Amino acid sequence: MVWLAGGIVLLIAVTIGVSRLKPAAPEVERSTVWTDTVKRGSMLRQVRGLGSLIPSQEFTRQIPAETEATVVRIHMLPGSQVKADTVLLEMSNPQVEQAALDAKLQLKAAEAEYQSLRVKLQSDLMTQKAGAATVTADYSQAKLQSETDKALFDLGVISGLAYKNSKSKADELTTRNNIEDERLDINQKAIASQMAEQQAKVDENRALAELKQKQLDALKVRAGIEGVLVDLPLQVGQHVLPGTMLAKIVQPDHLIAELKVAETQARDVQIGQPAMVDTHNGTIAGSVMRVDPAVQNGTVTVDVKLTGELPKGARPDLSVDGTIDLEHLDDVLYVGRPAFGQENSTISLFKLDSDGKGAVRVPVKVGRASVNSIQILEGLHAGDTVILSDMSRSDNTDRIRLD
Repeated sequence: MVWLAGGIVLLIAVTIGVSRLKPAAPEVERSTVWTDTVKRGSMLRQVRGLGSLIPSQEFTRQIPAETEATVVRIHMLPGSQVKADTVLLEMSNPQVEQAALDAKLQLKAAEAEYQSLRVKLQSDLMTQKAGAATVTADYSQAKLQSETDKALFDLGVISGLAYKNSKSKADELTTRNNIEDERLDINQKAIASQMAEQQAKVDENRALAELKQKQLDALKVRAGIEGVLVDLPLQVGQHVLPGTMLAKIVQPDHLIAELKVAETQARDVQIGQPAMVDTHNGTIAGSVMRVDPAVQNGTVTVDVKLTGELPKGARPDLSVDGTIDLEHLDDVLYVGRPAFGQENSTISLFKLDSDGKGAVRVPVKVGRASVNSIQILEGLHAGDTVILSDMSRSDNTDRIRLD
């Protein structure tokens, strides 16, 4: 019984001891984790976005239909190199052709009426000038006679009655001469007004004729700029309405990058910040030229103006990766960006032991983040090595062993 009692006590003691033992730390293969060492120094903050190359608006021409028409011939296909005067397609509209002809005839009629009116008014003016010249001659003769009679009257050669008659006639012709001068001046102004009115009609008809001719010329669609025809969504026989997009021409040497940046990272993006665009066949330097104020599907559109030389194969709609430099943070602690964890938050990381054979979970307060690094505010020191890989499988343990 003594031996039995002693065995029972020993069994109870062993059971209690085993129950108080901590479970062994799980093992993790060292080659499967990604680690980095905490550093102190200058940290470059960047954001990354995916996107594509698009034509610059100032070097892109979209050609709309100016009138209703029917496509009768297509000369060029998308992908073709074109010059400014290259004819892309031809369209037909009998009403436009008739309207252009009518407007041209109306212009000729207005010009003929203008010339006819000008000749008639000049003839009337010449007749009036002739009459005015006759009155002026009579006035001059009467004035001279009046002055002569006055001298003779002063000498007593002629009577006062003769002098009065002479002076009265001179005064009458003076008034008539002044009236003729005023009539001539008024008539000249009236002629100028009538000619201006008729000229306005000519100008109106000329503008209408030019508009109709422009619409007629637009039926033969030309590129307008040198570049590449990227879109021509029409077929022979297709009927188009005014405003229908006929063709799109771009200059492939003038492209910009349109990047989609996550809205949480786009708040610090500013116009003028430097950027680098990777076309997967080379990189191009650039700078931010526009930031879309709206958010779509959790991203913000950022346009980057490309300042470097385009690599071979760069073309519209080519997929690219872009990196934008936000700022330099001087004399800060930073480490590679972990798989999980947002900026300005507290996260848990596994910090390696000094011998590198184990790691313990520590809380870490992080600050501003970049594409590949994040600022450390509390919890780590320069020289500490931490695991940045996804360790969600070890959420239930605070320590691991590295094999």
